[in-house]
Amino acid sequence: MSLPSTRPRTGSRLPRPARPTRREDGITTAEYAVGTAAGAGLAGLLYKMLSGGFGNELLKTLFDHVLGLLGIG
Repeated sequence: MSLPSTRPRTGSRLPRPARPTRREDGITTAEYAVGTAAGAGLAGLLYKMLSGGFGNELLKTLFDHVLGLLGIG
C-alpha cells in the first residue's frame, strides 16, 4: 500500500498571499519623528530636574551611598 503524495499536482497553483492595497513607504519616517520628539522631550525634562536643587541633592545622596558601599565615605 502506498501513501498519497503530499506534493501538489502538476498544473495546480497555490493561492498567492494578498498584497496590501496601500503603500506604507513613509511610515518609518513618521515613527522616527515621533521617537525623536519623545526623546528630546524626555531629555529636556531630565535636564530641568537635574539642573535644579532636586538634581544636586539626588546626585549628592547617590554619591554618598556609593562611597558608603565601597567603605570610603
